[in-house]
Amino acid sequence: MNLFDLKGKTALVTGAAGGLGQGIAVGLAEAGADVVSASLGSSAETVSKITALGQKAAEIVVDLSDHSKLQSVFDEALKLTGHIDVLVNNAGIIRRTPAKDHSEKDWFDVINLNLNTVFLLTQITGRHMLERGSGKIINICSMLSYQGGINVPGYTASKHGVAGLTKAFANEWASSGIQINAIAPGYMATDNTAPIRADENRTASITDRIPAERWGTPDDVKGPATFLASPAADYLNGHILCVDGGWMAR
Repeated sequence: MNLFDLKGKTALVTGAAGGLGQGIAVGLAEAGADVVSASLGSSAETVSKITALGQKAAEIVVDLSDHSKLQSVFDEALKLTGHIDVLVNNAGIIRRTPAKDHSEKDWFDVINLNLNTVFLLTQITGRHMLERGSGKIINICSMLSYQGGINVPGYTASKHGVAGLTKAFANEWASSGIQINAIAPGYMATDNTAPIRADENRTASITDRIPAERWGTPDDVKGPATFLASPAADYLNGHILCVDGGWMAR
């Protein structure tokens, strides 16, 4: 089980104030990692959960779509322990509008945070990891990294892009001791899916297609994230791990 031990490691997790990001951050702490949360809102609850486990934790309240702040986010995160061993690019937004009505602002807002921020923060953190000769980067993809979805053209484009970035960075950095992989969550009961879950008919049709016969929760992502952050995944590069209750196999 030492293969999954994260003691002595420090993780920077974006969007960890709640939802999947909080689940991932707490899961990494349960495996022994110290965690820095970088989120738009307060991560006080996440920090409290992590410190209760006996791990160090810090929060950075920041708008990650403002790229002028990304270097300072990394620099601030570095202060916790002096090293960043794991980066989880989880922060993201979704705008639900039919393609014919999808505004230019919605398109650029989604692409900017979901894709551009992932590229730039990976680049910044990756330079640190390259100097150290080790590191794990976990991107959060989606079922819409494979499928088109409905009423979410910007989100779909961004998540296809994140899948491509995962492979592109992995190709360049695998030989330097850095593993870059992704998790593609299926339908998860989080704030992002609240509008869908409010529609009983659509919720039922989605649930009927999931072999596990239920929607996922943040706890369902803890194990996969810990695996990808751990020595157990040292020979995994450019992989997108579907955590979907079997959705993609249907």
